[in-house]
Amino acid sequence: MAHGPDLDALTGLRSGKPSYYPEYRVSAERLRRVILALDRISAALVRTMEGSEALVRAVVEAAADHLSADWVVFALLDGALPDSRPRHLVLGPDGVEWPSLDHVPGAVRHHVRQICAGRAVEDGPDHDPETTRRHRHIPIRLDGRTVGGFVAWTPPDREIDETDNSVLRILAGQTAAALQNCALLDHSERLYARTARQADDLKQRNAELERTQQELGAARQREVLDVERHRIARELHDSVTQYALSAGMHIELCRSEIDDPRLRAQLDTAKDLTRRAVEQLRSAIYALNDDGCADKDLPAMLRRLSTVHMPDELRVEVRIGGKPVALPAETEQSLFRIAGEALFNTAVHAEAGRAVVRLAYRCDQVRLTISDDGRGSPEEVRRSLRAAGLAGPSGEHRGLLNMQARAREMGGSLTFRRARLGGLQVQVEIPVPGCDRAPEAGRPGRGGSTGAGATGGPGSTEARPQDRAESTEGTRR
Repeated sequence: MAHGPDLDALTGLRSGKPSYYPEYRVSAERLRRVILALDRISAALVRTMEGSEALVRAVVEAAADHLSADWVVFALLDGALPDSRPRHLVLGPDGVEWPSLDHVPGAVRHHVRQICAGRAVEDGPDHDPETTRRHRHIPIRLDGRTVGGFVAWTPPDREIDETDNSVLRILAGQTAAALQNCALLDHSERLYARTARQADDLKQRNAELERTQQELGAARQREVLDVERHRIARELHDSVTQYALSAGMHIELCRSEIDDPRLRAQLDTAKDLTRRAVEQLRSAIYALNDDGCADKDLPAMLRRLSTVHMPDELRVEVRIGGKPVALPAETEQSLFRIAGEALFNTAVHAEAGRAVVRLAYRCDQVRLTISDDGRGSPEEVRRSLRAAGLAGPSGEHRGLLNMQARAREMGGSLTFRRARLGGLQVQVEIPVPGCDRAPEAGRPGRGGSTGAGATGGPGSTEARPQDRAESTEGTRR
């Protein structure tokens, strides 16, 4: 069977004569070396992700291995691919890297300097045939311009043929593209890192702006509340207080003109009630105008409350239990207002001689109780509160409704019990904001547990044994 001309050209065999077999073996060996070289080049070029330094070492080692070279030089032109490192690499016999040019042969050092300066990156006509057989200059080009070069020297028994020349040119071209990819990858990573830092900075600035906006909103709200409080205080002073003072003057005038002892006693009672009403109005006006409470903690505010405009016959004690925990300013203000309203009711309606304000801190709960020895009845207060809720927004028992609303806004509860002192106890329990601890079943202070007046009916105890260590402050005006 005759062979076609194409098959004869590929195999180098036109017949079975022995003279063609050596040519076949040379072609096969050359093809094997080319395949191995391309495999090494592929393995070297995938080092792009490791950076330009690892890539350069890999391609130089691939060239030296393919040529079995004594010396291989890689160098980049000054100013070309400025982000690539190293700028030159020299691999000597047995694959040993020479980091310094001072100890390499003069010809090798000369070629490195020539390439870096932009000269002698290709084989010149001055090379003799022996040098050309064992020595190659291969330029590294990128986008049509020369950016560096390879130079190789082989041993006397290793000739560099056209196949080797093609392999080296492929290696040089792929190296240029890979170095550019390394530079782009490195630039993108730096850009990503800079962008990430800028994003973090913007996130922090945005958080700061949000906090500033919240602070400005809170300041604006406080300003509006302060204006409203001052307006209400002014209206109370200019209208209600004046009417109460006028009523007292008319009562005194009538009393001076009446001789009936029974009527005079009734007028004395009315005069005393009018005096107390004026005192309480002045206390309310003082509290509305007092801005100093905003900068004090809750215990200090309660101690001050117990000393301001209390009737002479009412002695108020403040007891603080547990380790104080940080509460939002709005929460402390609400508890302060509840305590003020409860003491106001004690002073005006309960005919009490003693009141105890107790503030107990726990890790997940704060309890405020106001107890007195007056004539107040828990059942009557509860009925009044229910009646006020059904009656709508009238002025009657508005204070009780306000206390209940404040407790609910804080996520807590408001209860009325019989105090151990004999009178009424007002108790507020609120959770500590931000505390994730779940309440334990049967723990003191919840439901039917024993605590500072926390039992369910008349005659309940007012203080726990562990509350005996509370600090006590008493004041009598």
